[in-house]
Amino acid sequence: MPGHVGIVTALAPEARVLTRQSLRVREVSTLTPDSSICLTGMGPEAAREGALALIQAGANALVSFGVAGGLAPGLRSGTLLCPSCVLDERSHDYRPDPAWRASLLLRLAAANLPLLKDGSLLSLPHPLLTVAEKGAMRERHQSVAVDMESAAVAKVADEQQIPFVVLRAIVDERDDDVPAPLQAGIDAWGRPRAGRMLATLLRHPQLLAELPGLAIRMGKATRTLRAAAEAAGTTWGRDATQPC
Repeated sequence: MPGHVGIVTALAPEARVLTRQSLRVREVSTLTPDSSICLTGMGPEAAREGALALIQAGANALVSFGVAGGLAPGLRSGTLLCPSCVLDERSHDYRPDPAWRASLLLRLAAANLPLLKDGSLLSLPHPLLTVAEKGAMRERHQSVAVDMESAAVAKVADEQQIPFVVLRAIVDERDDDVPAPLQAGIDAWGRPRAGRMLATLLRHPQLLAELPGLAIRMGKATRTLRAAAEAAGTTWGRDATQPC
């Protein structure tokens, strides 16, 4: 038996890639006999709580699943990343389970997905919204992409002595600025706050022109994630590795 995989995902659009269930936030929901999911909200503390809840519910392996921002030049929206290393803001590194990661990479490559196999993922407690911020973090850490949750998931896996992998799709690219005022228009789970979004657009009408591009990039990322999840299968490739 390959065991039970717990999937940590921060945003509602990421979770919808995996299930049409109406998930209750910060609660564990069963996907298949081999996997469960927790929709945690953004940030390391939320991800840590979700990872621990999944383990308490029976998971003996963890996946950090969702989108990431590009740091490496030329890394395009919709590219899939299964990093060999996760770094936190203090440059502490966590290594995904090598056998599991190798099995997963084989499945992803067989599906002919746009895939970056090498490089590290930087995980920070705050988003990088500007080209300047991304450039500074790229120079400091040499990571190819950035998210907010994977290091927290990796730390829990390390503490509990269970395997983990990370599967992320690039949404915003290195040269994309993400307008900070739009962040106020979504909640911690990536869902629009209608009133706040409307107020933001009324104060900054020029942001209307940004919305189609943001939607296109998220669409590319989630389509890649959906194809990746289908290629990974219900066991996320763990049936090709030795059991825990």
